[in-house]
Amino acid sequence: MLRLSFFVVAVVGIGWLIGATNLPGDWYAALAKPSFVPPNWAFPVAWTILYIMIAVAGWRTFRREPSREPMGKTMMGKATQAWAAQLILNFAWSPVMFTMHQIGAALVILIGLFVAIVTYIRLEASRDRLAAALFVPYAAWVAFAGVLNAAIWRLN
Repeated sequence: MLRLSFFVVAVVGIGWLIGATNLPGDWYAALAKPSFVPPNWAFPVAWTILYIMIAVAGWRTFRREPSREPMGKTMMGKATQAWAAQLILNFAWSPVMFTMHQIGAALVILIGLFVAIVTYIRLEASRDRLAAALFVPYAAWVAFAGVLNAAIWRLN
């Protein structure tokens, strides 16, 4: 239970910290946006729920991995690698979009993020169905975010 708590606090905490230090601000408010942009309050609510799900899935994977090589060297398993990759890409998006104002680069990050999420789901589907299922709403949200990001890029 201590490791699960660590995962939840770390993932949610870092997510909130990145969100709080990379706010959309006036630049984003001035951008042309498509009609399907959710209200501002929806983003922190959705991301908090998703970060909890990401943390639980990561914890479930981590407790089964890392695996050990024959020489005793610890290696991250493929699912752990996919989980870590998606988290790095997830945390990179807000600074690129809101602080650096790089809409196109943010879209590239979202595409990579979506690939990492789908890879994680594929790797975990046969080993831990719950961990895989926890990433399905995340994949849907990131796909929507990608469409939204692309629309903002096109409009601006």
